[in-house]
Amino acid sequence: MEEYRESLKEMLLKKNKNISNSLAQTWVDLLWEDFEATYAKAGHDYAGSEMTLRVVKQWIENYGDKLHEFIATNPKYKHLLEEKDNKPLH
Repeated sequence: MEEYRESLKEMLLKKNKNISNSLAQTWVDLLWEDFEATYAKAGHDYAGSEMTLRVVKQWIENYGDKLHEFIATNPKYKHLLEEKDNKPLH
């Protein structure tokens, strides 16, 4: 599963030049966990990491270049998506 998340992070970094390495990892973790939790709450049986990978990959392809704009309209997640330090972008 870690291999999947690493490849998703790299994919997101290529898609969005406005986020750092650590923020890309945070996004991948949030998207991954959100899909799995939502899928479970809907009463579906666990479909495996491969399905989560496909869904998160599709989300990154469709929305990855705009993820840095999310915080402006969703202050609820601001504390999760703020850069903790002033590291340069990747």
